[in-house]
Amino acid sequence: MMQIRGAVLEYVGAEPPFAVSRPLSVSTLELEPPGPGEILVRIEVAGVCHSDLSVVDGNRVRPTPMLLGHEAAGIVVQLGDAGGELAVGDRVVMTFLPRCGDCDGCATNGRLPCEPGSAANNAGTLLGAQARLQRDGHPVAHHLGVSAFATHAVVNRASVVRVDPDVPADVAALLGCAVLTGGGAVINSAKPEPGDTVMVVGLGGVGMAAALVARARGHHVIGVDGVEAKLASARESGVDETYTPAELLAAGVKAPVVIEAAGNARAFETAVQATAPGGRTVTVGLPSPDARSSISPLVLTAEARTIIGSYLGSAVPSRDIPLFAQLWREGRLPVERLISDHIMLDDINEAMDALAEGRALRQLIVFDEPPTTHP
Repeated sequence: MMQIRGAVLEYVGAEPPFAVSRPLSVSTLELEPPGPGEILVRIEVAGVCHSDLSVVDGNRVRPTPMLLGHEAAGIVVQLGDAGGELAVGDRVVMTFLPRCGDCDGCATNGRLPCEPGSAANNAGTLLGAQARLQRDGHPVAHHLGVSAFATHAVVNRASVVRVDPDVPADVAALLGCAVLTGGGAVINSAKPEPGDTVMVVGLGGVGMAAALVARARGHHVIGVDGVEAKLASARESGVDETYTPAELLAAGVKAPVVIEAAGNARAFETAVQATAPGGRTVTVGLPSPDARSSISPLVLTAEARTIIGSYLGSAVPSRDIPLFAQLWREGRLPVERLISDHIMLDDINEAMDALAEGRALRQLIVFDEPPTTHP
């Protein structure tokens, strides 16, 4: 049994500011060693993502207490069994939806989520219904099969993808969620043709990743957001045109491919309205389950338009993460542009406030504290 330090969500639905309500407490936990098909990873960096915030604010109800965090990179320090493609010392990218490889969802080449993986995520366990976390002898739930806001994590091998050591931890971490979700929506779901303009509505971490991948593939990119600082950042990152939603609708600008990455009903309506005849609207945002949008079915029919849902970028992580790593290696995908700040684990509640208020794309938690091992 290993003692680790991690950020535990004590309850769901805390009131902001989280720096005051402090729903996350940094605690000492007990981590069991990896079982068959599992690995122990020393976390190097972990990104603070809206999927974490959605659990904190109650938009995604999960069992608590739960050790949060799902976007991360780390080093393999122990294998639960021999063999396989991983070795101690490998750098791995965490992915928040493990794939069993055998279910009907896995047979869709990324279009649908893995059914056992989704069930495990909802239950707060690892793939295979295993649980390896405790605090003072009481169980602590896993977050999306990863629980990366900690010095170490035990995960199923299906929850990681190995990357070459030339990919730094900061970049590697973002490949597993922000880039996989946003970039995957471009290459797997939208599939723009050469010469197509790609519009991205919502320029948070996932939206900016979509914009960067579209640019890397040679498309003209339009960025839309209500926060001027995000529009300025997008322009600095090479986005060709930027608009607020009001400016966009007033100008009547449309595109054949529109990706909605804001995760709210109004942004989805804006994205649909800004899609050109014959075009595709791809939605990757995760709004509240109670959110509702109003759109005209007649427009979809009369203009031969398509709406596509894309979870985790309809990605197969083992296939797509190496592709994005190669785009970064070639200098075409400046993933570092997504990093707003480097923080410490104790800053986690304040980091959630920065995310909720639109003041950050990706804040990366840096870990530098060794654990204590007990027999």
